[in-house]
Amino acid sequence: METQAKIDAIYEELDRLAPEGFAVGLHIRFASPLIYHSRYPAAWVDYYNSHSYYLRDPLVFWGIGTVGTARWSEIPLPDPFGVLKKAASYGMIYGAVSSYGPITSRSMTGICRSDREFSDAELAQLTDATIRLHVASKPSSELTKAQIEALQCIANGDRHTAAAAKLGISESAFKARLTSARVRLEARTTSEALRKAREYRLL
Repeated sequence: METQAKIDAIYEELDRLAPEGFAVGLHIRFASPLIYHSRYPAAWVDYYNSHSYYLRDPLVFWGIGTVGTARWSEIPLPDPFGVLKKAASYGMIYGAVSSYGPITSRSMTGICRSDREFSDAELAQLTDATIRLHVASKPSSELTKAQIEALQCIANGDRHTAAAAKLGISESAFKARLTSARVRLEARTTSEALRKAREYRLL
């Protein structure tokens, strides 16, 4: 099964687990996730983003600082901006968060419902789903020397013809290197491959 298909299948599991929605941030580096996906209520997402709550959310702080799984009600951090109280007004009354992975590439999943606390068995499902999402979305950590050289030429502003001449290869061979780099990095475009390569410190 392809990577995205695996991830989508886990999203569907989370959909069934969380009646009021879920949110996933995978491989968070430099305060930004490599992959972000939310099925929380759209009105809440708009309100959350417009108020920059990601900078104030106690659940995010807990997840960045802790590996594990907990109900929202069990997290001891203060909530001076009332993020959780405001979430409850959108029907997100009970929730849980799971965090997994090293601090340099942390993954987090949040789930919520309006009727009751999540059971221990459901928390175990959340933990398992978070781990599987983290593993399934793990970025490639290696590129060949040829792939790095090709991407570096593009990063330096070289056009394909000039880059091929610089490397002493044909233009078609240069394009093939870029294509293989995109495949390795699971990027749709060369620009996306460049961004990922920089994020992963491969360039």
